[in-house]
Amino acid sequence: MTTTQTARPVLHTVPTQLLIGGRWRDASGGATFEVADPATGEVIARVADATEADGAAAMDAAAGAQDAWAATPARERAEILRRAFDLTVARADDLATLMTLEMGKPLADSRGEVTYGAEFLRWFSEEAAHVNGRFQTSPERNLRILAPKRPVGPCLFITPWNFPLAMATRKIAPALAAGCTVILKPATLTPLTALAFGQILLEAGVPDGVVNIVPTSSARTVTGPLLQDRRLRKLSFTGSTAVGRSLLKDAADNVLRTSMELGGCAPFIVFEDADLDAALTGARQAKLRNMGEACTAANSFLVHESLAEEFARRLAEEFAGLTVGHGLEDGTDVGPLVSADQRDSVHELVTAAQAQGARVLTGGEPGEGPGFFYRPTVLTGVAVDNPIMRNEIFGPVAPIATFSTEEEALAVANASEMGLAGYVFTRDMSRVLRLAERLQVGMIGVNTGLISNAAAPFGGVKHSGIGREGGVEGIEEFLETVYVAIPVD
Repeated sequence: MTTTQTARPVLHTVPTQLLIGGRWRDASGGATFEVADPATGEVIARVADATEADGAAAMDAAAGAQDAWAATPARERAEILRRAFDLTVARADDLATLMTLEMGKPLADSRGEVTYGAEFLRWFSEEAAHVNGRFQTSPERNLRILAPKRPVGPCLFITPWNFPLAMATRKIAPALAAGCTVILKPATLTPLTALAFGQILLEAGVPDGVVNIVPTSSARTVTGPLLQDRRLRKLSFTGSTAVGRSLLKDAADNVLRTSMELGGCAPFIVFEDADLDAALTGARQAKLRNMGEACTAANSFLVHESLAEEFARRLAEEFAGLTVGHGLEDGTDVGPLVSADQRDSVHELVTAAQAQGARVLTGGEPGEGPGFFYRPTVLTGVAVDNPIMRNEIFGPVAPIATFSTEEEALAVANASEMGLAGYVFTRDMSRVLRLAERLQVGMIGVNTGLISNAAAPFGGVKHSGIGREGGVEGIEEFLETVYVAIPVD
């Protein structure tokens, strides 16, 4: 395909080996696995397939570098992160092309991810020198209480395929700022962007062993032993709730600090007083970013009965006019889903929803071509208990149900076991404040479909996760507090 051939020079510059101890090396058994373009099914690279021995070598490197990295002045760590930011921005076009090739998102979305992902490097470069403890005298005035903070130690990061750069920078940047060394296990479907970022970190001056990257086709083989290694002190995972539960059980044996950014099922609530134009813009932003393959994607659309018919009609008209195609092609609005399994999962949810009375206004079927395309879809007449309203779709499908009262909308939205993000469209600020107190999610977009920002705390409640990434809260996940008691003379 012409677009893929044009992009091949980018592929030739990307490392495909493991990064361990500051060196690129083959997997210990010499094995590799394939990386494919989801728009064509074509194999675009073969990447070193890490083994248990490679994971152990990465752990040795991270543990060996920990003390020296923790002792590195915060200003020096900050300057390395800032150089990494500058290099990432300078290579934005290449990184965006690479992400589109291995993940499928349109080039404009990939460029947006580079901007977003780079901001974590800049943000935490500024936070590195601002880690504070506290000092006070005890209430009895018999002790001086000193409470400094120090890095938790070596960390294991497991990242997903949908945002291969931003999920790496969102974890690695605060860890390095805090003085922690890391081992990154990127997703099997999208390891190339992580490896390209690893090269950037080396060029930025990250010392040997501070960042190690071990792509593998057998995650449990590599990460299982690492989670049992007493030198590991932190696990951060982004992915499904089911896998997160399993990892939490494994982490418990080693009493690891954990951060979990898990599944989402975001409600998108449009009240009767909403600006309908703004709500439609927000719906496209919150639903179609990354083809809907985002944990923050709007999942269940709850529209007041007075607006539901017009909202559904206009959204369907907009979705029907979008161009589905290879992400590198000019004019593409929606790229492929990441795999055949993901496409089929989306179609099964749509088919099941139809069987229970939902009506397709547009889409509702896979797209044409050899890739894993699915047409942007709008469903109406969806019952609030339809499974498609309760399951994370991870595709370009907008199921619309109606409500009549605020209490009814809240009850439906809060019925989900997930609680990552929610979206609210209303002109009533008193209602906004009420929902901020009662909507059971970790993040709320008010009259906007875009909420992610490096300066904001990203994370959920209930089964959507533990901890926060980004913001001033993000670096705290990689610090522990020490209490030092000093008698008063």
